[in-house]
Amino acid sequence: MPDIKHHTIQPGLMGEASVMVTDDLTAAALGSGNVAVYSTPAMIALLEAAAIDALHSHLDKGQTSVGTSLNVKHLSATPVGMIVKAIATLKEVDGRRLVFDVSASDEVDVIGEGIHERFIVDRERFEQRTRDKQQSG
Repeated sequence: MPDIKHHTIQPGLMGEASVMVTDDLTAAALGSGNVAVYSTPAMIALLEAAAIDALHSHLDKGQTSVGTSLNVKHLSATPVGMIVKAIATLKEVDGRRLVFDVSASDEVDVIGEGIHERFIVDRERFEQRTRDKQQSG
């Protein structure tokens, strides 16, 4: 695997992502509940997108990152039609392991917060292992 751009991946690196809550992002639509509010699975995807945004220009060619852990609290419901914004701040770098503080807010308050861990991987090697797994199963 090529060397990680250690000099550019440092604590404090930030990324963000936002989305308007639509019917297809609700707990009822995604099966994580039966109410028409922004779902926890959708919030988790947005938190990961913010971390990916933080890294997008800092990885070497052929590298990507994969999420390995997310510990998050969903603190407040958000109705359809509101904008949700996620922010990820890199707090720890341990070789290829990256740990982010993540939070999501709607137009009124903080709706989620937690810790997200990602690993930097060689994309081709990762995808090949996945294909090998599919063929052996």
